[in-house]
Amino acid sequence: MTAEPVHLVDGAVSIDGRPVVRGVDLVVGVGDFVTIMGPNGSGKSTLMRGLTGLLPLAHGTLHLFGTEFSSFSEWFRIGYVPQHAAMSGGVPATVREVVTAGRLTRRRLLRPLSRTDKDAIDDALGVVGLSGLVNRSVYHLSGGQRQRVLIARALAGQPDLLFLDEPTAGVDLPNQINLADTLATLKARGTTIVMVAHELGPIAPLVDRAVVLRDGRVNYDGPALSQDQAHAHLDRIVGDVHAYERPFQIPPVASPLDTLGDDA
Repeated sequence: MTAEPVHLVDGAVSIDGRPVVRGVDLVVGVGDFVTIMGPNGSGKSTLMRGLTGLLPLAHGTLHLFGTEFSSFSEWFRIGYVPQHAAMSGGVPATVREVVTAGRLTRRRLLRPLSRTDKDAIDDALGVVGLSGLVNRSVYHLSGGQRQRVLIARALAGQPDLLFLDEPTAGVDLPNQINLADTLATLKARGTTIVMVAHELGPIAPLVDRAVVLRDGRVNYDGPALSQDQAHAHLDRIVGDVHAYERPFQIPPVASPLDTLGDDA
């Protein structure tokens, strides 16, 4: 039997000693596309940081691909795309150079790129639709294009499990549609995807399962929800009996290199 990519039991994450996520049980199966949803401050991004090791668990146990987190070493199997594509100062880099960095988990430092490395980089660029911009400086790209560069960098490592933190935040509709096409390709290849999302937009049809957080706890874990359904679920929790009178539909689409999200 293949081990689940993610198996969290009674997980808790704190920031500066303040409990943010607590009592979370989460199992993600091979090939699943799971969205973590909830209002601002619900703990979505904090939970993802706990799952990726960017924040330590204050309590609970986490297994990745059947291995306890403290013993896990196959980091090439995991890709991570942060929330924002903000650019700061530094040495200018081209699209290809940034994406090439994604192969570091698959090869030794300073070792020349192999044919396999180059093919993986070209494939990642093609999947996100940036093959024509390989020599462009990342500083001259739009926010949506920079986000696609980050995704291509993660894909260059050929991960089995991909984490994305609010990949559509601040991204225009054409780039959201491109992202949806990219994720559809990865899903068809069998990649397991865990995505924090505030709005789903064109990605909604791809999602298999939704996990809704409120105040750092799981309030729903089941079939995929549209954004309105997620909000309706939360409204029901707090006693808004009128929540389900709103039609269930995909909400309007809102018009991110390694900065973490601000959503605690």
